[in-house]
Amino acid sequence: MVPKPVGEPDEITGQSALPISRVKKIIQLDEDIVQCSNNATFVIAMATEMFIKYLAEQGHNVVKAERKPRKTVQYKDLASAVSHTDNLEFLSDVIPKTTTYKQFKEKKAKDAAEQTTMEKGQRTLNGAGAPPPPANGSSMGEATPQGEEPSATSPSVPRPMVPVSALIADRTVEPVANQDHDVEMQG
Repeated sequence: MVPKPVGEPDEITGQSALPISRVKKIIQLDEDIVQCSNNATFVIAMATEMFIKYLAEQGHNVVKAERKPRKTVQYKDLASAVSHTDNLEFLSDVIPKTTTYKQFKEKKAKDAAEQTTMEKGQRTLNGAGAPPPPANGSSMGEATPQGEEPSATSPSVPRPMVPVSALIADRTVEPVANQDHDVEMQG
């Protein structure tokens, strides 16, 4: 058998490694596509095969570039290929780089700390400014919602904090009789 010259594309045989019926079902899931011919389905299947081959080759190149190359391509190799190859950058959400549990916990804690700190001048949903830190000896339960007067309860019994969503009032406007707000054009 004569070896194939490098750079020559594989011969198209008319057969796809991917099942055409499955590709057709995936195409039909797209609401924008009403109909797709058999030829178009075949071309999409072949393009998908070529893309998978390209992605696998890029992952294999990452493995070969290591100091001690392996024989298997792993997820981390594909994630590295996606992050280093411009053509594959659109896959960064689908194939993200792996992180350790410790790194994930640190990032989650950092994000939570950023959310809890309120910037200077920032307002809450009910329009109030940032609440002042509680004074020594006082608890957060003694706060009263905006617009309410503190009731005459004993200072030793803390009052529960009412959530903002419970403070929404019904402001239904009743129609006023004999008032017409329409403006008539004269000219």
